[in-house]
Amino acid sequence: MSARLIALFAFDGAQLLDITGPASVFGLTGALGTREAYKIVVASPRGGLVESSCGVVLQTLAISKLNPGKVHTLLVAGGTPEAMARATAHPATRKWLPMCAQTAQRFGSVCSGALVLASLGMLGKARVTTHWASCRALAEFPDVSVDVNSLFVAEGKLWTSAGVSTGIDMALAMVERDIGRTMADRVAKFMVLYSRRPGFQSQFSELLQVQAAANGGFGDLAVWVQERIARRLDVAHLAARTGLSERSFYRKFVRATGLTPAKFVERLRLDAARALLARGLPLKTVAARTGMGSAHRLRAAFERTFGITPSTFRRIHFGSN
Repeated sequence: MSARLIALFAFDGAQLLDITGPASVFGLTGALGTREAYKIVVASPRGGLVESSCGVVLQTLAISKLNPGKVHTLLVAGGTPEAMARATAHPATRKWLPMCAQTAQRFGSVCSGALVLASLGMLGKARVTTHWASCRALAEFPDVSVDVNSLFVAEGKLWTSAGVSTGIDMALAMVERDIGRTMADRVAKFMVLYSRRPGFQSQFSELLQVQAAANGGFGDLAVWVQERIARRLDVAHLAARTGLSERSFYRKFVRATGLTPAKFVERLRLDAARALLARGLPLKTVAARTGMGSAHRLRAAFERTFGITPSTFRRIHFGSN
C-alpha cells in the first residue's frame, strides 16, 4: 500500500503545535517500524516560509502545487483570529480547502482551526469540537453543533480536536484506525506521553485546576482523590487530608478553585465513569467503582453535567448501548 498523504494546512500566525504535534505522530510510525505509512506535507496559501504564532518559521508548499485528489488526510491548524481570517480570505484557500475536503478520506481541524472550516461552510450540521476559548465563536455558525466536553470528535470523515495538544491525541486515534492500536501505543510511548487520552475526555481538567491552586495547599489533593475515587470523600475526609478544619478547608478550597468540594469530587467521579463506560461495564458496576452510590444517581449526575444519558454517550462514541 502506498503512503497516505497527510496535508497540514498552515499560515502566518498558526499555532505551531497544531502542526508539529500531528506531524510528529504520523512521522514516528515510519521510524518505529511501519515504513511508508505516511507522507507529510505542510502547505499554506502562498507557500514558502510561514511564521507561526510563537515565531518559529516553517517551510511550506503552496496549496496550488498540491493535488487535492492525492491527499488522504487534511488537517487545518488553528491560530489567532486575525491570522485565521487572513488565511481564510485568501482566494487559494477558499478554492482548495473545500475541494480537498471533498476528495480526501479524512479532513478536519486542530484547535481553533475549526473556525476556518466553519467560515468556508465545510462543517455542515456535524458535531464538532474546538479549543474551549473558541467554542462560543464556533457555536455562532448556523447548524454547527459544538461538543464542549470532548478532546476530539470523529463524525464520518470529519475529525475535529480541542485545544493545541489534543491534535496529538486525535492523530494517535487516526494511526490506531489506519495501522492498529499496537503502533499507536508505540508512538505514544516513544513520545513519552503520560497517557493516551480518548476523545470523550473533557478538555477541562479538575486535576489541573486544583494543582494550579497549589499555593492554597491543594496541589496533590486531586491525585489523592482519584486514587480513592470509590471511597467516602466528604468534607471531613478532605479537610483531614489537608490538615485544616472543615470550615477553613471549605472556605479556602472554594476560594482557590471556584468549586465546592462536593462538586469537585463529583466531576472527578464522572470523568472516571466515562472511562469505565468506554470499557462496556454495566452502569451499576460503574456507579460502584466510582463511588456514585447507585446507577440512578450516576445517570442523573451524568445527564446534568454532560447533557446526555450514559447510554447515549456510549452510542455516540462507541456505537453501542
